[in-house]
Amino acid sequence: MKEIHVDEIISAIRTLCMEANYNLSSDIMTGFQSALKSESSPLGLEVLERLIENADIAHKEQVPMCQDTGMAVLFVEIGQDLHIAGGNLTDALNEGVRQGYEQGFLRKSVVKDPFDRVNTGDNTPAIIHYDIVPGEALRLIVAPKGFGSENMGGLKMCKPSEGLAGAMDFVVDTVDRAGGNPCPPIIVGVGVGGTMEKSTFLAKKALLREVGIHNQDERLANIEKELLERINRLGIGPQGFGGLTTALAVNLEVYPTHIAGMPVSVNIGCHATRHKEITLQGRESK
Repeated sequence: MKEIHVDEIISAIRTLCMEANYNLSSDIMTGFQSALKSESSPLGLEVLERLIENADIAHKEQVPMCQDTGMAVLFVEIGQDLHIAGGNLTDALNEGVRQGYEQGFLRKSVVKDPFDRVNTGDNTPAIIHYDIVPGEALRLIVAPKGFGSENMGGLKMCKPSEGLAGAMDFVVDTVDRAGGNPCPPIIVGVGVGGTMEKSTFLAKKALLREVGIHNQDERLANIEKELLERINRLGIGPQGFGGLTTALAVNLEVYPTHIAGMPVSVNIGCHATRHKEITLQGRESK
C-alpha cells in the first residue's frame, strides 16, 4: 500500500492557496485577450485592459489579484488504495489553508458563526468536497471563492414541465439580476439534476473547467453556447459598465434526477475565478 504523510499535504495546500490568489489561470487571460478583439464598448475595452494589467501585476509582484481572497473551497480526490499517514486528512487540509493565508498575507474572511459574525482569524474551516477514486494518488484543487460572485448565484427547483427552456431562462435571469455585482466578465457554472444539494455542487465544480472547453456531450455543448450568447446580449459588460463581454464561458454539468423534479443551480465566478491544483503520488509504506 502507498501512503502520503500529512506534512506533504499541508505544504501543498499552503502553496496552492497562495498561487491561486497570485496567478490568474492562463485560460482566463486568453479569454480576456480574445474579448479585446470583439468588445465594441470603449469603456468595456478599457476595463478589460485594466484587468489584464492587474493580473500581470499580481503575478509579477506575487500579491493577491483581488482584495477578496475568498473562502477556501477544496476538491479532494483520494485514491481508494492510498493511506494518509501522520494525522487526520481534514485537519491537514485546514492547516494548509491556515498557513497559506497567514504566510501569503491573504485576507481572512471566514466567520465562526453566521449570526455572531466573529472572524476565525485564519480563514478556516475550508469547504471540502471529497471524492474516492481508483488508484493510489491524491489530487488537490484549491478554489478560493469570493463572495461578491458567490452571493449572486441561485437555485430553482424547476418543475419537469418547465423543460430545457425554463432551465435556460432561469440561468439567464440569474445573471441578469446579478448585473455588475459579481465583477464581470464572469464564468457561469450551471448544475442541473440530482437533488437540491447535488445541483449546487455541480454548478460550483463546473467553474473549474477551462474557458473554451465545452461539455463533451454535443447536445450540452450547444446549450452552453446558446446560453453564452444570450448572456452576452444582456449588455452588462465588463465590470457592469456595458458591452458585449458579460461572460467568458458557461459551463453546464448534469446528473440523473427524480421523475418529479429538475433542480437548476447557478454559481457565478468573477473575472478572477481562481483555482490551482496538484496531484501527489503515494510512496510505498515502510
